Amino acid sequence: MSKFNSKTFNPEAFGTYVSKIPNVNKSELARSEAVGGNENAKIALSGQSGSLYARIPYFGRITAATSQNNDGNTDMTSSSTTTFEQGFIVASRMDSWTERSFSRSITAGADFMDNVAEQIGEYKQEVKQGILLAMLKGIFSMKTDGTDKRTAAAKEFIEAHTLDITAEPEPEVGASTLNRAIQKACGDNKSAFTLVIMHSRVATNLENLQLMKYLTYTDKDGITRDLALGSWNGRAVLIDDGMPVEESADGSPLYTTYILGKGAITLEDIGDSVPYEMSRDAKTNGGEDTLYVRDRYICGADGLSFEKPADLTGSASNANLSDGANWTVINDGTNSVPHKSIALSRIISKG
Repeated sequence: MSKFNSKTFNPEAFGTYVSKIPNVNKSELARSEAVGGNENAKIALSGQSGSLYARIPYFGRITAATSQNNDGNTDMTSSSTTTFEQGFIVASRMDSWTERSFSRSITAGADFMDNVAEQIGEYKQEVKQGILLAMLKGIFSMKTDGTDKRTAAAKEFIEAHTLDITAEPEPEVGASTLNRAIQKACGDNKSAFTLVIMHSRVATNLENLQLMKYLTYTDKDGITRDLALGSWNGRAVLIDDGMPVEESADGSPLYTTYILGKGAITLEDIGDSVPYEMSRDAKTNGGEDTLYVRDRYICGADGLSFEKPADLTGSASNANLSDGANWTVINDGTNSVPHKSIALSRIISKG
């Protein structure tokens, strides 16, 4: 064990403690089941050596379209399923913090482990949400300007799964906007959508229309407070000002709101070989302590594949994840999975 400002530091115990600190955003993401893991990808990528990218079988579905009439005189025609491949990439992240007399200057008498672990937990959630938004940006900027089946599938997906209301008479979100968006994307499969991520400006419009209901949280002292987590038409809402905001031709801001379905995104922390580490520099500035943090995340999306570029050899950056050239609708070279089966959608509005 090492010492952290004269306190014994156990990396494993600290990691367990961090995971136990309540984090309402993380809990809501888990509860929505929109962001989770993929067991096959986890098995393939959990190793610490050579585990940057994996291609996992993605099995095609049988459909009623092949059902045949049995009139007693017609031979049955057999069909078969198609096996696709889905690409998953690992994004590794790291950070460190150095403090002089860390525990005294930052905790102000508060419990040391609780204070540090709570900050690390919130930091990790910010990192994870940054990765999530980068993935969504990349997915909705897939290449659509080619003539091959891959770009045609991407174009069909993006057009069907985008509801742009900026040119409509009412360019701000309203009572029917969410329902229109998810029906346009997935038709009778719209019930698959469970989570909405939006900018606070969009959330404010919904509040003013009394369309947003906020959740509450009671802390360990029994104090109840409102959260930046709400509900819109029965879907959980996560409010994040890191959401895309672009400028229109007339100078007004354009806001992107993402809607995710159950199991739509794979973003799972699979751990680093040394996730937490401490070092003590007794000489510098009269003594400094540094805390090092490392994480590894599996990144993928249901119905979509990350196609690793040749120059990506260590870890996927947010720039890699947000590059549409690295994403494609899953296909077997001839056919792509139906876009209606991909529970991802977005709304572009003026608020």
